[in-house]
Amino acid sequence: MMTDPMDELYGVFCVIVAIVVFACAAVGCKTYKNYKKRSTDLADLVEVKIPMDELAGPRGFPIIGALHQLSDSGGPFEAFTRLSQMYGEMYAIQLGSAKCVVVSNIALAKEVLITRGFDFGGRPDFLRFHSLFGGDRNNSLALCDWSSLQKRRRSIARVFCFPRQGGNHMTALSDVSIQEMNNCLDYLCKESTRPIMEGREPFKPIIMRTIANIFTNYMCSMSFGYDDAKFNEIVTTFDKIFWDINQGYALDFLPWLKPFYKKHLDTLNDWASTIRSFLLERIINQKYEKLQKGGKPSDFTETLLEHHLSPESDLTWEHIMFELEDFIGGHSAVGNLLTMIFVYLAKNPEAQQKIYDEVERLKFGKRQREDYVVSLYDREELPYTEAVMWETLRMSSSPIVPHVAITDTSLGNCTIDKGTCVFINNYELNLGTSYWGDDAREFKPERFIRSVKDERGNSRDCPVKPAHFLPFSTGKRTCIGQRLVQSISFVFLSNFVWKYELQVPDGQDPMDYVQPSCVALPPECFNLKFVERHPSRKVPAAKSLQENETPVELSSSVR
Repeated sequence: MMTDPMDELYGVFCVIVAIVVFACAAVGCKTYKNYKKRSTDLADLVEVKIPMDELAGPRGFPIIGALHQLSDSGGPFEAFTRLSQMYGEMYAIQLGSAKCVVVSNIALAKEVLITRGFDFGGRPDFLRFHSLFGGDRNNSLALCDWSSLQKRRRSIARVFCFPRQGGNHMTALSDVSIQEMNNCLDYLCKESTRPIMEGREPFKPIIMRTIANIFTNYMCSMSFGYDDAKFNEIVTTFDKIFWDINQGYALDFLPWLKPFYKKHLDTLNDWASTIRSFLLERIINQKYEKLQKGGKPSDFTETLLEHHLSPESDLTWEHIMFELEDFIGGHSAVGNLLTMIFVYLAKNPEAQQKIYDEVERLKFGKRQREDYVVSLYDREELPYTEAVMWETLRMSSSPIVPHVAITDTSLGNCTIDKGTCVFINNYELNLGTSYWGDDAREFKPERFIRSVKDERGNSRDCPVKPAHFLPFSTGKRTCIGQRLVQSISFVFLSNFVWKYELQVPDGQDPMDYVQPSCVALPPECFNLKFVERHPSRKVPAAKSLQENETPVELSSSVR
């Protein structure tokens, strides 16, 4: 029987294919074994990153994601802590339209803020932020995405916000703080303020006006009377903005709700416009005229204007306006912090007494003058006072502004997609028992005090800040006004507590107004009683400790 040539050819072809397949399989098997060995070797050297989509986290619903998980009575950051106990110290969570990651570990937090600070240099694109800053949140130093322009704007302010120890700016800040504190104490001695002193009317407005005057005096060489209606309106408006910006809204993660929030967004815009008009009419116009006539800059406002007027500068008029607004608005943070400190001291009289005793030892010990006024140069002498400020910051646990990844990057053992919003769970870092012990929820300033030895071997108490305590964040986006916050609070607190004992009025509990993870207090809040300790004593006018230095001329007051 004859065979078809085509069948033979087909048979040969099949044999050849079989041989090739077998050979390829043999080579492939060997190659795979070698590859697997090399991969195993590489795995020992390079950590394999988990895709962000595989990161553990709560499941969400369509449209809203897992927003419902943040409805705990303790606030969103307490919810973040609860979820971290279920999903780990880093987990993914979808909040509305935003992909988010929550970090509750100090090592991961520092990776976001320092090691990969550039990668996470963005801010969330909340509509409220735009409304507060002329339609563009990048006008704000705190809420903008990181850029060379923002770096330059911060560098202009740095010399005023981080005054050098013993330098003219530090002396000026100390003297201005004492001057305005004295004005406040004089005002509280008036008969018209008796309801405030007796705890029948809120004291917060007076504190806010005093701190606002410290800021305008230091940064603009101008201050305003307590009965100046327009000034008081601006201070109240700043406080409302500070309260609002520290709240969470569904709109932040569900921008399609904008039509339902139109009234609120319009209110924010109106508040900001009112503030800008005041700054322009009462401060900036006068400063601008001075420089136009050839005057030399003598404060922060005039320095900003000088940069704007320079032909080589790319700083616009809007940049100057918004930067001044940003820094003057910083008084709200200080005023709210001081109010919060007063709450904790009124509730903890033993801590209040320790501040008083510390100031007494300074006056009658090292300074040997009963009429001595505590200044910034005394911070080393009052470690407990410093510790009280830090403990209040810890207990209030103000959240760190969220960061946004501006590029595809990684965090820990996980990849992070561009546009991901990263929350640093400061609530856990500040109140977690793993960081602070079983008494983490107790007000205990002593936790910041350590006994150290000086060069002569003598022991002295010093305030020590643990590495996991980040009240002002850290890295390139650390709060640029933190030195002002601490300095002004120190001068006001130490002198005020020496003069007055703080008490809670009968039937009231100011802690009812204190929110978890929030240093902001409602503009309309509680009362406190102020009992004068030494009615016959009077705190003298501002005087710098540096007796051998040429005194810095204090700014004029517009009263």
